[in-house]
Amino acid sequence: MRKVPRVMSTQHPDNVSLPFFAETQDMSGDDEIQEAYYAFSHLGCDEQMWDSEGKEVDDFVVKKVLTKYPHFFKKHPLGVEYFITLRVPNPAVEKEEAKILVEALESIPRSVDVARLFYGELCPPPIFEVILPMTTSAEDLNRVYYFYRNFISGKQNQPIYNGSITVAEWVGDFLPEKINVIPLFEDIPSMLACEDTVRDFLKDKEEIYLRVFLARSDPALNYGNISAVLANKIALKSLERVSQELEKDIYPILGAGSPPFRGNLTPYTVDYVCSEYPCVETFTVQSACKYDNPIEDVITAIKRLKSFIRHPLEEFDEAFAKSVIEKTSKKYQAIVEKIADVINLVAKYVPRRRMRKLHVGLFGYARTLGRVTLPRAIGFCAACYSIGLPPEIFGLSALTPEEIRELKGIYRNLEIDFSIALRYLNTRALEFLPEEVRKKLLASLKLVNSLDIKTSVDLDHKDVTTRVLKAVKNEQFSLISDLIVEGGLLRKFLG
Repeated sequence: MRKVPRVMSTQHPDNVSLPFFAETQDMSGDDEIQEAYYAFSHLGCDEQMWDSEGKEVDDFVVKKVLTKYPHFFKKHPLGVEYFITLRVPNPAVEKEEAKILVEALESIPRSVDVARLFYGELCPPPIFEVILPMTTSAEDLNRVYYFYRNFISGKQNQPIYNGSITVAEWVGDFLPEKINVIPLFEDIPSMLACEDTVRDFLKDKEEIYLRVFLARSDPALNYGNISAVLANKIALKSLERVSQELEKDIYPILGAGSPPFRGNLTPYTVDYVCSEYPCVETFTVQSACKYDNPIEDVITAIKRLKSFIRHPLEEFDEAFAKSVIEKTSKKYQAIVEKIADVINLVAKYVPRRRMRKLHVGLFGYARTLGRVTLPRAIGFCAACYSIGLPPEIFGLSALTPEEIRELKGIYRNLEIDFSIALRYLNTRALEFLPEEVRKKLLASLKLVNSLDIKTSVDLDHKDVTTRVLKAVKNEQFSLISDLIVEGGLLRKFLG
């Protein structure tokens, strides 16, 4: 049984501050090579997500890290102690990037060749897992799993032409012969059906375990914060059930970011997040967590995550949770649809921290909300917080005080998350919103007040958001980007 990583460093562009090694404001290329080494050697992460989805990617990551940092990786071998895990495009959704999947999969055997030169012939593969975003079915996973087996590693046994030598005899073998595919569930319907997807995928395979990735940001973007928390918990309970049924280990990964809206995983909230999701095996440490906090606090937090002993999630009323998801997500989506224009306006001035393309999601497809398109979750968050409108409160007014009290028994950190989010509230932002939205948000704030949450508004942040609102009102758009950074530094996350 291989070591299952506990802390995954990711390339999410949610940081305000740049790491000391960054050569440009929008990190790419060699910056991300150095970032992988830094995450392993200095911060203590044991896995680095290498993102082939939505960005230009360096397929020679293994060759470069081994060449640039040979002493570290001789002592701490890739594929044994530290891991690089590819996130690849999903051809079922991202048609224009479909062939990047092929390129990424082709790089896996090439990485083995490099590792053999570095470690010797018997070394394990340095990369043997890929993350498939926007997974909705076992078919999505099987296509990647069998494509690799049949058309990447499988081609080594084929003759180049009739009567000729095989591909392996010509250019060498293609290892590993198979890879692990990690489903990444990013929308709530897929999360609620993840038990069936996992069961279907594993039914004809000999694998003794499966890692399953649950998104935290995109469900919040598409359905609201409360719905995202509840959907994650329902999915985690269902994964526990299917693990017992199949007698195979399931190791959940939680993709939590720094803002409460995206998971509230910071160096100072580790214990809260672990208590909220106690059955999670691997937690993501995103860029804001790594670079917007003192390094000693980051290292301490990562040590706590690695030493946390996971245990089953407590039982809860899943029917009630689903009813709350339905009610709050409808109200949330109605609000966001009405304020999309101002969010998109401000989001244009959010500084980029990575070279990334638009992520296609629910709003991008305009399925149920007309032709509304939103930025990625990080840009959305950054825009909302920068005008003093924490998105955690969107949709809350759909619930009664009684439902809120019952919800607190499931969403353990509800009061903590809201107390942090409300530090960044500026009620002047309500003046920029349609009357019907303003009424809904005031109703949400009234509900929050009924919880007796003890919080105080960050006055410095309020001053920054007031200046952002003034710049928007006066169309002084050249001022907005610097103000967004100023506010982000106070929050310790961009979005």
